[in-house]
Amino acid sequence: MAQVPQLVSLAAALAPGVFDTLIDVRSPAEFAIDHLPGAVNWPVLDDAQRAQVGTLYVQESPLQARKLGAALVCRNIATHLEQQLTDKPREWRPLVYCWRGGQRSGSLALVLAQVGFRTGQLSGGYKAFRERVRDDLQTLPAALDFRVLCGRTGSGKTRLLQALQAAGAQVLDLEGMARHRGSVLGALPGLPQPTQKQFDTQVWAALRQFDAGRPVFVESESARIGRLAVAPALLARMHAQGRPLQLHTRDSARVALLLHDYADSTVNVQALCALLQPLRELRGAERVQQWQALAQARRWPELITALMDEHYDPLYTHSMRRSYPGLAEAPTLHIERGDDVEFAALAATLLHEH
Repeated sequence: MAQVPQLVSLAAALAPGVFDTLIDVRSPAEFAIDHLPGAVNWPVLDDAQRAQVGTLYVQESPLQARKLGAALVCRNIATHLEQQLTDKPREWRPLVYCWRGGQRSGSLALVLAQVGFRTGQLSGGYKAFRERVRDDLQTLPAALDFRVLCGRTGSGKTRLLQALQAAGAQVLDLEGMARHRGSVLGALPGLPQPTQKQFDTQVWAALRQFDAGRPVFVESESARIGRLAVAPALLARMHAQGRPLQLHTRDSARVALLLHDYADSTVNVQALCALLQPLRELRGAERVQQWQALAQARRWPELITALMDEHYDPLYTHSMRRSYPGLAEAPTLHIERGDDVEFAALAATLLHEH
């Protein structure tokens, strides 16, 4: 017997195990900006078609736009049915959504229901989801017990986070989500940062799955990681209620870690010098020219040591004093070699203590 789609609340849509597939019918460009975690994109209008229908709506008439849109949507839905349904069993349960839960998602949801699948249509669409993410990012951090890893650039904070995660700890890897190492040289070659909305969704998804009865380990971060903003409520919770842990890493280990982590930055010396150029305003033209000369001479250990001593360490000291006034009394974690064995042992000790 033919069915009709069921209008589904956001809470039901996010509940695990209710739906087998989340289908985002918005255009590929909309989907690329952000989408519900785990969703797949079955656009009922592609980017060019959406622009064409929108232009027709404004320049000619809504009726003409709806006629064209309906024809395009029907053709695209037919293609999706032919390509996507071959392996779907009778019991498959899809949830369909668009921007506001209107005509685009309604069209595909109706067809899938008529085929015989128990189909849901998300009430409020992606717009309702985005509002939920914004609201939750203001409230979720307050319930969590953060252990904040503090340490100068090159201390190995990210490596310790990775070791903690491998050992079973709850970890919030903000730099990993932001695809950026958080410094002026922190961009990852060939790996662009996500959109702000994608980043927010990743942070939201992580926060909501944490067990509030266990600590969450996170790196100390500034308000921005590359071009992305960290949720203010999350930063405020880390600063006011987070328990800082101070990493003190031997300078030789810091240099070795930074040489490894920033090896990609040494490939294109001119690009590296260009990245250093904006620091003239903060550190002065003469000092930046000295750093650039070291880069051009490929004297990497000397460059890294100079950047640590003259730029990163002073910034870190100023930032930590402002954000974590009690850092001087925080437990100190000593790193001598900076290898995987040492970080794994330290992670095991932290898990045992916390």
